[in-house]
Amino acid sequence: MKILFVAELRVHARAKQRLLALRDLGYEVKEVSTIPDENYSHNPSIFDRISFKLGYPVDLVDLNNRICEYAINFSPDLIWVEKVLTIQPDMYQKLRKSLPKTKIVFYSEDDIFMKHNRSVLLRKSLPIFDLVFTTKPRNLQELPQLGAKKVFCIYQAYDRNVHRPIDVTPAEQAKWGGDVSFVGTFERDRADQMLLIAKQGIVVHVWGPNWQAWKKEHANLRIVRRAIYNEEFVKVLCSSKINLNFLRKANRDLHTSRSLEIPACGAFMLTERTKEHQELFIEDKETAFFETVSELVEKIQYYLSHDEERSQIAQSGRIRCLSSGYSHHERLKVMLDQVNKL
Repeated sequence: MKILFVAELRVHARAKQRLLALRDLGYEVKEVSTIPDENYSHNPSIFDRISFKLGYPVDLVDLNNRICEYAINFSPDLIWVEKVLTIQPDMYQKLRKSLPKTKIVFYSEDDIFMKHNRSVLLRKSLPIFDLVFTTKPRNLQELPQLGAKKVFCIYQAYDRNVHRPIDVTPAEQAKWGGDVSFVGTFERDRADQMLLIAKQGIVVHVWGPNWQAWKKEHANLRIVRRAIYNEEFVKVLCSSKINLNFLRKANRDLHTSRSLEIPACGAFMLTERTKEHQELFIEDKETAFFETVSELVEKIQYYLSHDEERSQIAQSGRIRCLSSGYSHHERLKVMLDQVNKL
């Protein structure tokens, strides 16, 4: 199968991980990125921000013409589009006429039923796709309301080449680890919860962007205000006794990529108790859950004082990831099987 893969292909992005996984699986894949290069850092202007807010994000790379050119020359069996918001519906229709046997599918980890995760162009393009992949079960009923013809739900994944147990030196453990760690962008709800944990005498290490605007401080809350990815991310997980995982309420998340990436590293995860997390892992056997801040504090205190049990749960979490096929490679096999059934 020949695949034209269209996505924002940053060097650390999960889209890039899926692209490489497809090549690992033996497919001939040509890529088209929505950004100028994989290390591109976009500083949006006021015009860019207004355009995005109105549902018309700016095309940075003349994407529509490039896709047409690549598709016509490559003649793919499948065009795979990952949450691209700047493609014109007319361009998809043009490809339909030029390549009538080519399937066009759309994939998004985010909840595209929510307006902040889609554009006007994507909304108009949904009826054109042969198949829409979502990670949100509720989208199975919602996206057909927006015109999607066929929707398939598959949970998120980890990268087997990146997310794995590693040995860390004492120096690395001192630099990257701690009793309790969290990796992720700032959101007030999760920040408030971690502040309450810190006030209970528990040191929490935080790594992530957008924390500059949060002015509250505590000696036990140690924030490194920058994003970390891939090897640095794995070093934090494998150097920390407990890794927190909070969900994004704006995306109506009941699990995230972190839900698989943390256990896949053989690291202990403490995350919010949801139906989807309970489907993915056995509570207190393969990972640990909480609902309230008081339960969160209680679980942290318990597992910090039970090293052997914590270690066994972390090992079992990784085994579950391997045995249940939670990697990008295994998820992609399922998705491509759905494409072949079209």
